[in-house]
Amino acid sequence: MIVGVPREIKTNENRVALVPSGVEAIAADDHTVLVEAGAGQGSGFTDEAYAAAGATMVSEADQVWTKADMIMKVKEPIESEWPKMRRGQIIFTYFHFAASDVLTRAVVESGCVAIAYETVQLPSGELPLLTPMSEVAGRMAVQEGARYLEAQSGGLGLLLGGVPGVMPAHVLILGGGVVGTNAAKIAAGMGAKVTILDLSLNRLRYLADVMPANVTLLHSNRHILLEQLADADLLVGAVLLPGARAPKLVRREDLALMKQGSVIVDVAVDQGGCVETAKPTTHENPTYVVDGVIHYAVANMPGAVPRTSTLALTNATFPYARSLAGDGWRGACRASKPLLLGLNVVEGKVVYPGVADASGMKLYDPETLI
Repeated sequence: MIVGVPREIKTNENRVALVPSGVEAIAADDHTVLVEAGAGQGSGFTDEAYAAAGATMVSEADQVWTKADMIMKVKEPIESEWPKMRRGQIIFTYFHFAASDVLTRAVVESGCVAIAYETVQLPSGELPLLTPMSEVAGRMAVQEGARYLEAQSGGLGLLLGGVPGVMPAHVLILGGGVVGTNAAKIAAGMGAKVTILDLSLNRLRYLADVMPANVTLLHSNRHILLEQLADADLLVGAVLLPGARAPKLVRREDLALMKQGSVIVDVAVDQGGCVETAKPTTHENPTYVVDGVIHYAVANMPGAVPRTSTLALTNATFPYARSLAGDGWRGACRASKPLLLGLNVVEGKVVYPGVADASGMKLYDPETLI
């Protein structure tokens, strides 16, 4: 198989989908790996390192897209890349289809085989290819939130952890999954007052065993949410419904309850956001203000720390990529139920329920296609 790694072209996206050690292993399996020049530069991997590992370096993205049987990316194809996708070509990346109807339709019309990192799912319910980036994003959410709480950023002028004699900031986290847990770890470690809301009592019981004393755990409902919003200095949106659009838990009118200069970091913006006023931003222009509340909604937060993110991501994705290269998408999905769940669109057919629901398209059974 010919595996292609184009350079990411989303704004300020410096991650890469395959590192030189991965190239070496795939090339050792008698596959060809095409890497666009500069693809790894943002993550600290030189063209020379890729070439030494056995990659064939090409100067243009079109050469990768035209020749490769499987494209490995980090972020979803953006509009300029849509015409390059072709029928039967495997594209293995983050897609987040539920947040973009136009992307869904472009992929359907291309006839490619779209395998989404974010819906590969283990029997335990874990999302192994989303987890590493959720860990990064959760930790970054508090780091960025703390920065925008500073006065020069327009925030309340609060130090997240306070000092002796002065109350710490209150960090409210919606969702106790991977993002929420990692956000809570960092916020609590900085000395903040932390509250996590979650619907799962089992999850709350687990968190009660592992979280420090400055983390309060509450069962989520509308009344509790509104009560906590009024006291929150930093709100972290960490809600995830695998493959589906995030529910709008915080409504526009709810912002009136929040303090002027408080901060929202909606990590769920990749899936449409769990705050009604959240809209995707970039690292170049990460924030905007609605009703006096600062919104940070960068859709590729881990792209700001590409070395860490690339290594964490490729550690998780590589075994699946190697299987896809060796067995083709049908064989790999027959052998791996988690990878089968990663199938979202197959040659014009939507095969993932959350994507079908969000797009209003017919749902097909992937089992009949492999």
